[in-house]
Amino acid sequence: MIAQLQGKLVEKNLTDVVIDCGGVGYFVEISLHTYSLIPDGELIKLFTFMQVREDSQRLFGFMEKSEREVFKLLLSVSGIGASTARTMLSSLEPRQIAQAIASGDVRTIQSVKGIGGAKGAQRVILDLKDKILQVLEGEDISLHSSNTGRDEALSALETLGYLRKQAQKVVDKILLASQTPQ
Repeated sequence: MIAQLQGKLVEKNLTDVVIDCGGVGYFVEISLHTYSLIPDGELIKLFTFMQVREDSQRLFGFMEKSEREVFKLLLSVSGIGASTARTMLSSLEPRQIAQAIASGDVRTIQSVKGIGGAKGAQRVILDLKDKILQVLEGEDISLHSSNTGRDEALSALETLGYLRKQAQKVVDKILLASQTPQ
């Protein structure tokens, strides 16, 4: 498997790039999110995911490891293939996907072409709700648009001596648990 590529950017298109690594040009499929982060005509490094099938081999590239991890998680959902996962990452940033899944926001997930309506969105949320926070645990993922209670809880925990990242993790887990019907 190819985990990453580093080389000179030869060609840059909305859906793919060609990277020259030691004289070999690699065709790499990308999302619009990655496209927006790639500088023109420079040496670049992409984290990659290689999909090997009986009839094809596809290489997907990501500027951020977190985007690659979200892509792999999306592939684990029944009915979500590589094209739909890439479309999702082109429509929403990895952080937005994580927020939508963690908060159970069916409407946001459903807005992506290829998800298959409310049932498909609910399947994505159900399958990935527990996994998504682990993948992006280093990032601050807000679960509510109104963060007043969250901010107060964070301030209180910091006053008690907890590190900000630890406090964020605990508060987000509590908020997620409070939203899950029991």
